[in-house]
Amino acid sequence: MFVALLFGCKEVNPKDEKEVRVFVKQWNDTHTQVKSPYLGRDYMDVVTYYGKERTRTQVQQDKNLLFEQFPDYTQRALNDQLVITKEAGIYIVMFTKRVNYNGIEADYNSYLSLILKNGKFRILREGVADNAKDIDAPIFPSSRGDNAVIFRNRQLYGDFNGDGLSDYASVISPEISSATTADAQSTDAVQCKGGCNSVITFSNKDLKAITIIGAYRSQLENLKDLNSDGADEIGFWDIKPTTKSLYIFNATNGTLLSEPVVINTTVHKNLKLIDVFKKTGPNKITVTHSELVNGKWILKSEVITLD
Repeated sequence: MFVALLFGCKEVNPKDEKEVRVFVKQWNDTHTQVKSPYLGRDYMDVVTYYGKERTRTQVQQDKNLLFEQFPDYTQRALNDQLVITKEAGIYIVMFTKRVNYNGIEADYNSYLSLILKNGKFRILREGVADNAKDIDAPIFPSSRGDNAVIFRNRQLYGDFNGDGLSDYASVISPEISSATTADAQSTDAVQCKGGCNSVITFSNKDLKAITIIGAYRSQLENLKDLNSDGADEIGFWDIKPTTKSLYIFNATNGTLLSEPVVINTTVHKNLKLIDVFKKTGPNKITVTHSELVNGKWILKSEVITLD
């Protein structure tokens, strides 16, 4: 791969080379769990990602899965050594990527292809050399496979940051590694690789991802603007074998607007969103949940005033 990339390429002028080096260092430094929300800005809308065509959102989701599995993950260019060439407006950067995760340190011959877009570098291709060893390591996308949960997840559209433009949200769901029968009564019956947590991500990178602990199956809802801040709120259904819980989030800051609305689905069956959630006035919502009263499950409603 490296030979193919170098063929026909020419040297880069010093100014461009300096800017490329700054970009690659920043990109490597952003490969941490804390900084990962900013990774999306570095990619074109569609890229070749470890040999497969992916959208920017899909790349971001795969990176998020990596950091969830290995929260201590870091990477850098070994000895800050980069080989930078240019062909037909494309900058090709080759380097030895040193990664650290889960107490393991390893080196991989890696490359990026960059293009200048509106005065900023963006990634067109990311990968490792054809002859790279140990590419079946769990840090690479191939270890996660073509996870249908990642790449075919439904996108929910709305104006989640209040700028008057359409955004979309999607969920990165965990990969279930083991489970008992579908009618299992305990959430402990399900085990997931890296933990049974789900993450709501947004196409607008100014919005921070929202993590829901213990959720492995879900559905999103656009709840419209509930608190008069100009932005749509987002609903997250945490779906379990015997319950459904509706989380009502302020998407602009990731906070919950109420306690989760829990429905006992073994008793209160086939309830729809309108049955458990309504906007009932300016900055007011009415939620209906299941509650055990005197040994009997009933539906109980309450009005919540939003700040």
